[in-house]
Amino acid sequence: MSKKHIVLHTAPHVKKPQDVPTIMRNVVYALLPIVAFAVYQFGISVLALVIVTTLACLGTERFFNWMGNKPSSLSDWSSTISGILLALTLPPGFPLWMAAVAGIAGIAIGKAVFGGIGYNVFNPALVGRAFVQAAFPVAITTWTPAFFTGRFSEFVPSSLTAPFMMPPETAEWVKQVAVDGFTGATPLSLHKFQHLATSPMELFTGTVAGSAGETSALLILVCGLYLVIRKMMNWQIPAWIFVGVVVTSGVLYLINPDKYADPVFMLFSGGLMLGAMFMASDMVGSPLTPKGVMIYGLLIGFLTVLIRQFGSLSEGIMYAILLGNAATPLIDTWTQPRLFGARRKSA
Repeated sequence: MSKKHIVLHTAPHVKKPQDVPTIMRNVVYALLPIVAFAVYQFGISVLALVIVTTLACLGTERFFNWMGNKPSSLSDWSSTISGILLALTLPPGFPLWMAAVAGIAGIAIGKAVFGGIGYNVFNPALVGRAFVQAAFPVAITTWTPAFFTGRFSEFVPSSLTAPFMMPPETAEWVKQVAVDGFTGATPLSLHKFQHLATSPMELFTGTVAGSAGETSALLILVCGLYLVIRKMMNWQIPAWIFVGVVVTSGVLYLINPDKYADPVFMLFSGGLMLGAMFMASDMVGSPLTPKGVMIYGLLIGFLTVLIRQFGSLSEGIMYAILLGNAATPLIDTWTQPRLFGARRKSA
C-alpha cells in the first residue's frame, strides 16, 4: 500500500508560464517599433543615443553585480528596458557622453542602491532622466527638428560633443536643415510660453519636435496594446492616468480656455503616453491593489497637469511618476483589504 502525502504551501497555487525575463523581453519587443520610428524621424543620432544609454545601463548593472559578488543579472532584460526608455525620454541631439552619465546614474541611484530588480522604489530610466535634467538643464531642453535633411548621413552636431564639454550652438545648423516653421520648441513649450496651439493630428501621428520617443501617441498606444493583449501590463494604470489628466485639464479648460490647454492636447502632447504606458506601469513601482492602482493613476494624471500648467517646466509626467512611485508604499498600506475575520481598528 503506497503512502500518500499532503503538501501544504502558500499561494499562488496556479502559476502562469511567464517569468520576469519573458515579460521584460516582450517589453523590449514592444519598444522596438517606437525606437524604429524615432530613428526614422530624427536619424542616426537617436540610434547612437539608444546604443549608448543601453550599454551604459548594462555596464553599470554588471559592475554592481561584480562588486556584490553576485551572478550577472543582465539576462533579465530589465536594464535593457531602462536603457531604451531612457534614450526615448532624451532630446534627439542630446550629447552622447551626457547620455552615458544618465544611464550610469539611473542604474546606480535608481536601482543598485536599493538592491537590484524588484527592490527599487523609483523607475531607473526616470531617475537617470531626472539626474541629467538637474545636471545639464540647457542640453536637456535643446530640441531637434523632425525629419530634417540629412538625418541618416550626419549626426546632430551636439550629439558628438567631447566628454565634459558643453554642446555647441546649433541655431545655424537648424536653419540649414530644418523644415519651414520649426521654432526650436516642443508643442508643450509653444503652448505654455507662447500660447500657440499644435494640431491634434500632428501630435497623434508624431510629426513634431520633442524627446526621441515621445512624439507619436498612436504608435505608443499600439505598442502598449500589444503588452495588454499578452497580459503583461496592467491596463488600468494608464487608463486611470488618462482619466486624471482629462478630468484635471478639463476643469481648468472650462474655467479659462484661453489660458489652459484642452484635454486632447494634454493627452497627446509630450511624454504622457510613453510615461503612462511603459513607465508608470512598472510592476515594481506601482501599487498592488485595485483601489491603489486607481489612486496611483489619478494622482499621476493630476500632478502631470498641475506641473505643466503651474510649474516652471513645460513637461510634468517624469516628476509625476516619480512622486507616484514614492507614494506607492503608502498607497498599498492604505488600500490593503481587511483580512477575513479581522476587526477594523477603531479610531
